[in-house]
Amino acid sequence: VQLQAYGGGLVQSGDSLRLSCVASGRTFRSYTVAWFRQSPGKEREFVAAIRWRDSITSYAGSVKGRFTISRDNLKNTVDLQMNSLKPEDTAVYSCAASQGVIVSSMSTHTTYHYWGLGTQVTVSS
Repeated sequence: VQLQAYGGGLVQSGDSLRLSCVASGRTFRSYTVAWFRQSPGKEREFVAAIRWRDSITSYAGSVKGRFTISRDNLKNTVDLQMNSLKPEDTAVYSCAASQGVIVSSMSTHTTYHYWGLGTQVTVSS
């Protein structure tokens, strides 16, 4: 599965952005798709994940209530709506996918076999 993340950009604090993760070659139907982010000097951080077959979601505490992950059956994308952005949300955001993910493992980066190139999100204060 080849993944590609889109939608990053430069915004101001309080603004919104919508990221999309697209899979080429197959559908997300049997996959769990997650977003991770990484900023310079920091470890990769889990953001959110969704299990396609039952729409179970998981969020990092730092984004809960501000970010929403969703799936689009027609476009075969997983989107991350990011509202009330803060400077600390600045990072490269990457999407990842894998099959057979249990809920307790959704936030662990080693769970995911397929990774896409990231998209830069920069939030200015």
